[in-house]
Amino acid sequence: MDRIDFRSDTVSWPTPAMRQAMANAPIGDDVYGEDPTVNKLEALAAEMVGKEAGLFVASGTMGNLAAILAHGRRGDGATVGNDSHTFRAEAGGMAVLGGIVPNPLPTDLYGRMDLAAVEAAVYPDDPHYPNNRLILVENSYGAKGGYPIEPDYFQQIRHIADQNGLIVHMDGARLFNAAVALNLNPKEITQHVDSVTFCLSKGLCAPVGSVLCGSAEFIQQARRARKLVGGAMRQAGVMAAAGIVALTEMVERLADDHAHAKMLAERLAEMPSLIVQPELVKTNMLYFELAESAPVTPKQFVRRLRDEANIWLSDGYSRRFRAVTHYWIQEADVALFVRTARAILQVEGRCLTR
Repeated sequence: MDRIDFRSDTVSWPTPAMRQAMANAPIGDDVYGEDPTVNKLEALAAEMVGKEAGLFVASGTMGNLAAILAHGRRGDGATVGNDSHTFRAEAGGMAVLGGIVPNPLPTDLYGRMDLAAVEAAVYPDDPHYPNNRLILVENSYGAKGGYPIEPDYFQQIRHIADQNGLIVHMDGARLFNAAVALNLNPKEITQHVDSVTFCLSKGLCAPVGSVLCGSAEFIQQARRARKLVGGAMRQAGVMAAAGIVALTEMVERLADDHAHAKMLAERLAEMPSLIVQPELVKTNMLYFELAESAPVTPKQFVRRLRDEANIWLSDGYSRRFRAVTHYWIQEADVALFVRTARAILQVEGRCLTR
């Protein structure tokens, strides 16, 4: 890459193997179901998460929206974390386009809704209330530092759903990060949900795309929803080819990204001007804060990282920052981040040399 970019794993460029696969991909018209590379990707993705069928979509947001539109009807209710991606970062799509009424609940340090609160959120059978329909979950949980949530939580969510005739959809944008961090087969997580969408374009490094998976009947309805929002693509095998490489070559190496994030968190935590909780860093994401006593402002910190080391970091929300590691961030880049931060913050002491 032309910069050391910690803003997100979405910035990652496709690997050389992906570019080669894209150039050589057999293609057809996906709207007619005739693109062999898309069909191969969808089947592979569905098998990896233990579902009957898959649907290639342009983004995780589109996958979540298509799932909610396929599962729900106008006036249905959806129980959801109040800081989840589907609730706070998808332009209100479930309500704007689907007429789905979100019922946001607080989440804990790891991104879990209180199970008693989830059960209590089931509406009485009364015409004054929305219809009971959906529970929306997320893994790993982006707003809580990409924390990977254990399957037993989703098993308990499944029990509540079954007791009340509800459907469970998982935003698994970084599902494979969670599975690798927990040393689990993804199926051990997704067996507890009716549908799941995961991104190919984050840690898995593909240039674009996500896959939505569920039952064959559900995917048929989701395909209609994808068309409704303008997401039907034609010779999409050019992009799907990179997704196949992502799923066959890029999953296990996510552990490297996790190690680099942990390393960065531990080194930043040594600096008095930064507030970090390394124990919460389990995948490829960390949050940290610039202390009030720091000798620079948040904007100065970001600007100097860019000017002095070509390190890109998103502007903080107030004094809070997020750093995300990915395929194009290596140990040497972490070391440079640490050295540069020490210099900016006027910190003496040891730093990484490798």
